[in-house]
Amino acid sequence: MDTGLALTTDMKIVLALVGLTMVLFLFQRVRADLVALVVLVMLGLTGLVAPEDVFNGFSSNAVISVIATMILGMGLDRTGALNRLAGWLLRRAKGMEDRLLLLTAATAGLNSSVMQNPSVMALYMPVAARLASRSGLRLAQILLPVCVAIVMGGALTMVGNSPLILLNDLLTAANANLPSGAATLESLNMFAPLPIGLALLAAGLAYFHFFGNRQLRELGDGGDGPVTPARTQSYFASAYGIEGDVFELVVTAESPLVGMTFAEAEAIHHAPLLLALKSENESRLAPPADSRIWVGSVLGAMGPRQQVADFAQNQFLRMSTRLRHFGDLFNPSRAGIAEAVIPPTSKFIGKSAAELSLGKKYGVRLLAINRDKTVLRENVRRMTLRAGDMLVLHSIWQDLAKTAKSLDFLIVTDYPKGEQRPHKFKIAMAIFAVTMLIALSSRIPTSVALMTGVAGMLVFGVLKMDEAYGAINWKTVFLMACLIPLGWAMDSSGAAAWVAGHTIEQLPTGLPVWLLEIAVALLTTAFSLVISHVGATIVVVPLAINLALAAGGNPTAFALIVALSASNNFVTQSNPVMSMIIGPAGYKARQLWRIGLPISLMYTAIVVLMVNLLFR
Repeated sequence: MDTGLALTTDMKIVLALVGLTMVLFLFQRVRADLVALVVLVMLGLTGLVAPEDVFNGFSSNAVISVIATMILGMGLDRTGALNRLAGWLLRRAKGMEDRLLLLTAATAGLNSSVMQNPSVMALYMPVAARLASRSGLRLAQILLPVCVAIVMGGALTMVGNSPLILLNDLLTAANANLPSGAATLESLNMFAPLPIGLALLAAGLAYFHFFGNRQLRELGDGGDGPVTPARTQSYFASAYGIEGDVFELVVTAESPLVGMTFAEAEAIHHAPLLLALKSENESRLAPPADSRIWVGSVLGAMGPRQQVADFAQNQFLRMSTRLRHFGDLFNPSRAGIAEAVIPPTSKFIGKSAAELSLGKKYGVRLLAINRDKTVLRENVRRMTLRAGDMLVLHSIWQDLAKTAKSLDFLIVTDYPKGEQRPHKFKIAMAIFAVTMLIALSSRIPTSVALMTGVAGMLVFGVLKMDEAYGAINWKTVFLMACLIPLGWAMDSSGAAAWVAGHTIEQLPTGLPVWLLEIAVALLTTAFSLVISHVGATIVVVPLAINLALAAGGNPTAFALIVALSASNNFVTQSNPVMSMIIGPAGYKARQLWRIGLPISLMYTAIVVLMVNLLFR
């Protein structure tokens, strides 16, 4: 490489734009996406990027891949996959805090390999809140390990985070400006970084499992408070005595329930919670109180197995543990138990659930009332409601959301707000599996493979078109699309080659390549603290490629180190995943630096070591 390359006017303009971008991103006086737009316009006005290419960033494979992963993530969420996951985690943890943390973080890390990191974090925020409310852990103890695992797991594939998605486009663009005789840079396949991601994820999990527990207990605003022992029972079981599994009870011809109303069946002494009724081919949660029970009707009952079995025997009912009729209705992604408070302005005050016909009009079933810290469960349908009552309700989430809009009660339990489609779960999983298989093909670009999955989810009704639009974080897309041409200009103007050449001139001769790789990794990490992980990747990849060529290293290895190091930020809000957890968990800057800095150094060491093993 010609290290005596002269500094031209074009190079000066590009370097000035990079400097301006860093300063504006650092002081945050101007929105990041507006800064990116200004830079894009300047590149067009100065002619550093050809007019016909200025807006090509919006149609780049990287941007299309980011959009597709966001929509695919929404599709998986709509099928209730994450709600199933929360229940599975609680069951597998068996009340052990360490195991719960490890399982939750590991699962989040694996999820992040095929979804955008911020999307995974958004999906895990309610999961973490649910786990915190039903275990002895604080939210601050759960969110940081989950966040670290998500960032680490993003390195498992080339679509796990924005820098890796960008990398192949930047490698392709760099080929146009390689010096004569240099080998063409090949795009990396879908699972090229898999060994690196596995090493990072394992190290992150091990760090928190063996060393981070004591530090985690000091995190957040509630760091000095006592930690409640972990409970093996669910929150509603311990708080309200509502426990047990759901069973189906088929009404026989000998049953005394034949001809009774649903309300009369509920009033039977020692009856379990009756939540659903199937009669005349219609299955309903929270059926109207005057619904009649006939021979062949099926009741959905919840309670301890022995209580339900005794009730079935006494009332001549056939009991089944397999939910043949109510499986879809009782899927936790579609229905469940929630708490709601009666506000002083509610029209429900002074009326009972029976008078309000909660089941018939609203599709909700009142299970218990928490009044002045006293739990009331007997004959609650006849009790007059008061302001401040905490109601425990069972319903389909959609019905609950409709009722909540009236503001006659305020929901305090997290629940799926959008329309859930658990019956599409298997279809969504099949589409996702096919998408990954297509992505493994080297003949089809990753962006096309991912968009194939998006099209499949839309065609088969997993998502609606408006929901797909809503899944896209347009700020992220706009920021990336506007900054991509800055990376092109760094390369095509020769600015990256000039900086690389002069850097090599200042370094001692015979410097090992791995030391230069560590320096590039740390430089990228520092840039990511200032200009975001996307900006750092776009600016440093052309520089790293030229440094590798000047030092006799592998340009692809250097570029991969940059793309991985751009996400190495566990201390500031410039990492989009960190920005999502700092507020809710109440982390302080000093705490994050104390825990995050060792993790960042460990991250750098693993990345450089693993890349050298892969690219020997």
